[in-house]
Amino acid sequence: MDNTLTDTALLRQIGERLAQLRLAKNLTQEQLAEQAGLGLRTLQRLELGQAATQLSGFVRVCRALGLAERFDLLLPAQTASPIAQLKLQRRQRKRATGRKGGTPSTAQWTWGKTP
Repeated sequence: MDNTLTDTALLRQIGERLAQLRLAKNLTQEQLAEQAGLGLRTLQRLELGQAATQLSGFVRVCRALGLAERFDLLLPAQTASPIAQLKLQRRQRKRATGRKGGTPSTAQWTWGKTP
């Protein structure tokens, strides 16, 4: 899988891999759907790579196949640099800082006036 694939091709490959893992565990679609708490048709669409399925269904199937711990490989946790960790020792970051640039004007803005 790489960045050159279209979304459709990527979803199809993910679906094929899920089907291969299901077969490697010797599970029928019905058995996996039941273990994942999904309808059979939802699992079938997921294995076909059809985009109509929800992400929660994908997560449930991955859990039933024992793949949930691999999500960390897909979306690794971001760690702060050692200096940033020292600065944030007592407080956890909760927001992004936004754009950097000039400081906002302290003068009150009114209609018809230009700064």
